[in-house]
Amino acid sequence: MLLKKTSTLCPVCSQVIPAEITEDEGKVWLERTCPSHGHFRHIYWSDALMYRRFDAWDAVGRGVENPQREGSPEACPSNCGLCSTHRSGTLLANIDLTNRCNLSCDFCFVNAKACGYVYEPAFDQVVEMLALLRNEKPVPAPAVQFSGGEPTMRDDLVEIIRKAKELGFRQVQIATNGVRIGKDPEYAATLKAAGLSTVYLHFDGVTLETDPFTQVHRKAIEVLDQVHLGVVLVPTVIKGRNDHQVGDILRFAAEHTSVVRGVNFQPVAFTGAAVEEDVERSRITIPELLQDIEAQMQGVIRADDFYPIPCVVPISDLVEAYRGSPQIRFTAHQHCGAATYVFITENGIVPVNRLLDVDSFFQAISTMAEDLKKGGSINKYRALLSGVKNLHTSVQKGEKGDTTRFWKMLGQALVKQNFDALREFHWNALFIGVMHFMDRYNYDLARVQRCCIHYATPDGRLIPFCSYNSGPVYREQVWRKFSRPLEKEV
Repeated sequence: MLLKKTSTLCPVCSQVIPAEITEDEGKVWLERTCPSHGHFRHIYWSDALMYRRFDAWDAVGRGVENPQREGSPEACPSNCGLCSTHRSGTLLANIDLTNRCNLSCDFCFVNAKACGYVYEPAFDQVVEMLALLRNEKPVPAPAVQFSGGEPTMRDDLVEIIRKAKELGFRQVQIATNGVRIGKDPEYAATLKAAGLSTVYLHFDGVTLETDPFTQVHRKAIEVLDQVHLGVVLVPTVIKGRNDHQVGDILRFAAEHTSVVRGVNFQPVAFTGAAVEEDVERSRITIPELLQDIEAQMQGVIRADDFYPIPCVVPISDLVEAYRGSPQIRFTAHQHCGAATYVFITENGIVPVNRLLDVDSFFQAISTMAEDLKKGGSINKYRALLSGVKNLHTSVQKGEKGDTTRFWKMLGQALVKQNFDALREFHWNALFIGVMHFMDRYNYDLARVQRCCIHYATPDGRLIPFCSYNSGPVYREQVWRKFSRPLEKEV
């Protein structure tokens, strides 16, 4: 059964070709035929019912007002840089600070020794990339993550973080293996003092079999707890390797909520030298991972507790209508990821879905936003009162748990405009996310054109994540262009 038509890449030659998203025996497939290499059929989503549930949250963005170039759907993803056809602004920017690393992971092919050269933009180039992101219109990029390679290999990381805060980034993150942080608590404290908000820590499992560097990661978590700097655990999930430990990872996070703010699972993407046999053996889809979570958590967290990223767009609509100014919008493609929040209580883990009816909650937010758009102070006041009543109803529909505190938080945020309550919510809740980045076997141009995670490059471009890392592989082009020869010791 045909569900949608899109464009994709030939997994052999990377030529852009038409594709169909189809349903067969309860699964969703990406099918295409390359004139040179024949027909290909690869899994897109492993659960057609969940695919349809997520598809209902489709929310196409408005793009950016100052694109870097004119574009057309037919040209995507060649000659990339945010163009006039891209539909989403930057939610999270990535800047590769280096390709040097102090570990050698068997599934990573981006370190300097493997590349044969060093990529490390100068401080002034990094500042130019940060300024480019903050000049994006109508809404400057609010968050930046410094990645690599291993960003703590740079001696000027503290100065880079400080500069990012000076330029107005509300969230400044680093993606790290934790080696240097675990060895040097003073260094971790210095990063925090400079303005670092969150550490994204590589964390593939709770045993040496699934994570050979588990002691390194646990030491880093211990140090981050000491300096009160939040950490998000980032497991790369590979079927047959560590998918049996997703529940254990969540339990570990629940036991360390004094420092762990969330877990962001990333099903493996097959880039580099991967072949089709690797895909068949090791691919895990978002639905499969959510079903693993439900089974390994004995139903305490369920697959239907998760929602696609665009589900929060009504909140942006509400804030825009109330403040009368553009807001950041989470218009990523509905099949890029999934997320939920859980609370860690004396009675165990309680997903936010048990405290309110999520569907009716977002419907109430949407209705409130539409009413606020009608304008006038009296209408706004009436809209708020009516909306709060509807929100209260959605909270009352919650399955269980003490909703008093949750309702108080909503009331303070929406009526009194006290957003400290929302920050308190984020600090006391555990975020659980799944983000499945694409490779040449499941590449969907519709997803690329909705991407909200963009890489900034030294040549002044913003490139969607999955174009940067797969497909045309802009990463390699950029790194080579701005590289220097590899020295004996890196």
